[in-house]
Amino acid sequence: MDLFEILRAALSQALGPQAIVLALAAIGLNVHFGYTGLLNFGQAGFMSVAAYGLAVPIVIMDLPFVAGLVMALLMPVVLAVVLGFPTLRLRADYLAIATIATAEILRLVFGSVEMRDIFGGSNGLTGYARPFQDLNPYGSGIDLGIFALSRNDLWAATVGWILVALCSLLVWALMRSPWGRVLRSIREDEQAVRSLGKNVFAYKMQALVLGGVFGGLAGLFLALRQASVVPSDYGTNITFFAYTALLIGGAARVLGPVVGAIIFWFLLSGLGALFSQATSGANPLIPEVIMSNQQASLVRFILVGLALMLLMIFRPQGIFGDRREIAIDGR
Repeated sequence: MDLFEILRAALSQALGPQAIVLALAAIGLNVHFGYTGLLNFGQAGFMSVAAYGLAVPIVIMDLPFVAGLVMALLMPVVLAVVLGFPTLRLRADYLAIATIATAEILRLVFGSVEMRDIFGGSNGLTGYARPFQDLNPYGSGIDLGIFALSRNDLWAATVGWILVALCSLLVWALMRSPWGRVLRSIREDEQAVRSLGKNVFAYKMQALVLGGVFGGLAGLFLALRQASVVPSDYGTNITFFAYTALLIGGAARVLGPVVGAIIFWFLLSGLGALFSQATSGANPLIPEVIMSNQQASLVRFILVGLALMLLMIFRPQGIFGDRREIAIDGR
């Protein structure tokens, strides 16, 4: 078993584009769940509308790349407003139901045969990312021995981590402002905030829009990195992965989602490489009667889930979080 290769694979994933997608999505959930107490279970929906908002104008409507970027940032705002008006005045669980249902509806619509001429069906859309790829200044990838990225992944990682840093800085500044303190107060007791004359609905809507835009940036980045938009990439699992990253790092902490995303992908990739090597070869370390090579990629999810359960039992606030930050007023 090559432990160096396992560590190399884990670090390459933990610091690569996949972790960036998860970090951006988790930053949005941190605004929703960590700071405001909104249960958004449909972050994948915000990601998908941003991705298709980029691809459709360029591929189908033959508009410039900039127009696609503008549409990609606008669509999460529209989705947040459409979801927010009927649900934000109700209990937190209504928003959870509405968001997860909307995300699934969007995924099915984007992949439907009837809408194939617009969204490309199950095959998705391609041919829109060339302007982004042409900006790549790197002549080759990077290989530091223990960490390696291809040329395209290095460019995507550079842009992505800069984007993560800017989003984190924006969240840090906003949550230190009076506006951010109102959001924290709404999470603790929205009735008290309402009694002080604050428009709780307006603040919740603003938080939903802001977190949705961060989720849209995750979908936009994923679309640019893959150079394709496929409906299957925006299933509910990506939302729960983002929540896992948020809970690992700690809710209502600026760097919690970022560190959580890095740790999540490090564990997931490292365990996947470990079990893949342990079950392959002429004399595998783990006999096939215990675990086959096909099962190796699934066992990692079991172990990461077990680790998350133990974390919630012994440190529910996450690595950097505060136990009080995860309490939700569900009234």
